[in-house]
Amino acid sequence: MTQERPSPAAVSPDPATPAAVVTVPVRRFPVPARHRRTLHVLAVLALLAQMAFAMVTTAVRQTPTIDEPVYVGTATVYLREHSLRFNPEHPPLGKLVIAGGLAFAHPRLDPAFEGDQTELGRSVLYESGNDPWRLMLAARLPMIALTLLFGLVVLAFARDLTGPLGGLLALALYAFSPDVIAHGSLATLDVPAAGFLLTSVWALWRARERPRLHLPLAGAALGAALATRMSALPAVPVLLLLAALSVRHADGRGAERPATARSLRRAAVAAGTVGLVAVAVVWAAYLAVDPRLRWTAPDTLPDLHGLRALAVDALPLPRAYADGMAVQFGFEDSTFEGFLFGRHYSGALWYYLPAAVLVKTPLGMLALWLAGTAALLAVPRLRAAAPYLLVPAAVLTAAAMTGSRDFGVRYVVFLPVFGAVAAACVTALRRRWADAAAAALVAFVAVSSLRTFPYYLQYSNEAFGGTSKTHLRLHDSNVDWGQDLGLLAGRLRERYPGERVWLVYKGSGVPAHYGIDAADPRKVPEDRVHGLLVVSDSSVAKAEGRLAELIAGSEPIDEVGHSITIYRLG
Repeated sequence: MTQERPSPAAVSPDPATPAAVVTVPVRRFPVPARHRRTLHVLAVLALLAQMAFAMVTTAVRQTPTIDEPVYVGTATVYLREHSLRFNPEHPPLGKLVIAGGLAFAHPRLDPAFEGDQTELGRSVLYESGNDPWRLMLAARLPMIALTLLFGLVVLAFARDLTGPLGGLLALALYAFSPDVIAHGSLATLDVPAAGFLLTSVWALWRARERPRLHLPLAGAALGAALATRMSALPAVPVLLLLAALSVRHADGRGAERPATARSLRRAAVAAGTVGLVAVAVVWAAYLAVDPRLRWTAPDTLPDLHGLRALAVDALPLPRAYADGMAVQFGFEDSTFEGFLFGRHYSGALWYYLPAAVLVKTPLGMLALWLAGTAALLAVPRLRAAAPYLLVPAAVLTAAAMTGSRDFGVRYVVFLPVFGAVAAACVTALRRRWADAAAAALVAFVAVSSLRTFPYYLQYSNEAFGGTSKTHLRLHDSNVDWGQDLGLLAGRLRERYPGERVWLVYKGSGVPAHYGIDAADPRKVPEDRVHGLLVVSDSSVAKAEGRLAELIAGSEPIDEVGHSITIYRLG
């Protein structure tokens, strides 16, 4: 920057005699470009290092969540037997990533095991001579690495749209997102599927300039998402349309020009290319597990009719994938229990996910999502990116809202991923007040995230009382997913040694393995239940009958990890 001031020689010595004023520039010595690049790199490394520390710390201290043993057991079967027979409702790519970590832990598998996938997870973790702490960390580390890599995608996408400042803002929101940290540190499939989808959308955006390079990459990333979670399927038609839109732009034909036969053919070829590459990646994931694709449909496979049957049969994907879709449709026909704002109910509420997102997203992040979306639509040079960022997220959210399982915001964990890039558009307003407000909101997000350390899974924002109050409003993977069994064991040893413990625990861990000697109070006569009553908060929220009576007749004396309550029986 320069600031102009009068030259002393240009001012007349006689105040009565006007003289022309000559200005000369005075430089403020701006930061050299190479130093700005260095500062930018250091900021990126600092944000990713903070995120890595938070995720590794969380991964080390948490016991298996409800879903993880199934994935770990299935990944172990992939390694040892190259069989697809377990967990068909989820495609294999995410579990292959988990298997990549488990390969270094050399997990043992009982060759005589017979049972379902839930029993398989228990057998691998607790009954086959493996160390569950070591095995879980080995399974989680590849997912942590993948989550960090997706942070670079968020950075690059936002930088393409808005420049270095916007890239840093997007990365900061991603790196401090409690939901991304919580689920990115687990051996589960939600964050990888969301990250692959964003990568595909970013490649499609870049295909507007270089379609031959980026369309196959978009197809590969879309295929990776489909090979990780079937919940990515609703995004397929949207991304194929975006591929066609990108090629039309690359041809120099905007929406204002009429389409020609040639442009329509090229658009169709672009969509077909993305689709074919995606299908090839899904097939490759199954072949990587079993090159012979040995598959026997489970006896419990639901019968499909009508449009569902047509959709399953029409997909050019492995039979195991189609049968996995049938299993998912069976889940959607089932009735599950939910809990929202103190209400325990059966079935699903269409507004559950928006309400849960409102509770579990930092307030500054919500504000930046809204402001960034407004800027995305208001700034002319950014409007072309709106279909890429907003439409896939909207379609996936709408699909998730129609689901039958009100289990947690992990079903829409793509929102903080896509939302981080959209929020970066605030920096395109080119107003000092906007930059200052954005910086303040990012700082608010960072403080809110750091304050919840290391209880990211249980996080809720300040408007709803913070992390310690989440269990009053939500349940399951929003707060209590079985992750604090090890923490409970330590608390009982330290504060309540020798006391009789009665436990109602929601999770897949084996309490006895962690040194917890407890029994279920619902399975013995009431007059025998004395001492400590330990109940997972999801079980408290949905307590009925005998358990509700026991809780009503007890006094809460302690809590563990904001997910388990300890009562003193009266």
